[in-house]
Amino acid sequence: MTETPEHRRLIIAGSGIAGLSAAIYAARSNNEPLVLEGDEPGGQLTLTSEVENYPGFPEGLSGPDLINKMKEQAERFGTEIDHGIVTEVDDSDRPFRVELRDGTVYTCDAFLAASGASARTLGVPGEDELMGYGVSTCATCDGAFFRDEDMLVVGGGDAAFEEAHFLTKFADTVYLAHRREEFRAEDYWIDKVQKKVDAGEIEIMRNTELLEIHGSAEDGVDHVTLARNEVGHPSENLDDPDTETFEFDVGAVFMAIGHTPNTAYLEETGVELDETGYIVTEGGTGGGQTRTGVEGLFGAGDVVDFHYQQAVTAAGMGTKAALDADDYLEDEVDEKTEAPAEADD
Repeated sequence: MTETPEHRRLIIAGSGIAGLSAAIYAARSNNEPLVLEGDEPGGQLTLTSEVENYPGFPEGLSGPDLINKMKEQAERFGTEIDHGIVTEVDDSDRPFRVELRDGTVYTCDAFLAASGASARTLGVPGEDELMGYGVSTCATCDGAFFRDEDMLVVGGGDAAFEEAHFLTKFADTVYLAHRREEFRAEDYWIDKVQKKVDAGEIEIMRNTELLEIHGSAEDGVDHVTLARNEVGHPSENLDDPDTETFEFDVGAVFMAIGHTPNTAYLEETGVELDETGYIVTEGGTGGGQTRTGVEGLFGAGDVVDFHYQQAVTAAGMGTKAALDADDYLEDEVDEKTEAPAEADD
């Protein structure tokens, strides 16, 4: 006999800022949310050693501390938080059927995707050990901590150019390293960065790749190892006598090679994803901005927002999603459940 899956009123996939903000509002609305932490509990903010731009904390606090405070707040109002990685959402019937990697199955009346986007990294030695200690994937979040240092930005697209431009507010010199001669960035950003190059604030290092990051958690980044070859992709041509490998002093390294939205579990649903995998929501200025093309399924945070990607904007979107889900549950679930009982009277 097949065991009946446990049913939940609202499931939230993701325990970052968006998911926890949604949980706080959902729990206060008596929607008894279940938050599934996923494979990156707390989201990207847990990689940030200090958060100084989140409202309400004038002295700043660490990313993990902020996440833990939000978890406590969500649980105080009745949120249940559990570890679980969503692998499939079946939207062919109601309630939704949600399957986890470990085989656990739930059903739910509403589902909120707040599973975020994972910053792409290079996997070079020193990267993991120094993440949050001089290595970062967010210039807006961490740039101010390295004021007057030389900084290295890795990448050649819009994100890299935007981050390099932003970091000139704090850096002595920003070095932008790209593994090819040509950039993928739009002309708009190339022109803006060129002005900073002309002013001596940015130096572009073409056909150059990062091989290793040196330093310690106690003292931060000390220097990096780079490789350069005029044909490009030097890491693939280290045996080439024309490839130059050298040590380079910088105090911070920013990875700006893009993000991958965590939306694979939605690919077989009716949710519309853009060409890079981000969830397309209704948007607009009225209610229902976080609705997707599937009734009862909502999206919030970096899984939707590929532009701002800030903790405070994720919190706002998570709040909107919880309110939208509450409207849906009241109007589409509760009323339909109550209707047969009223008809019997």
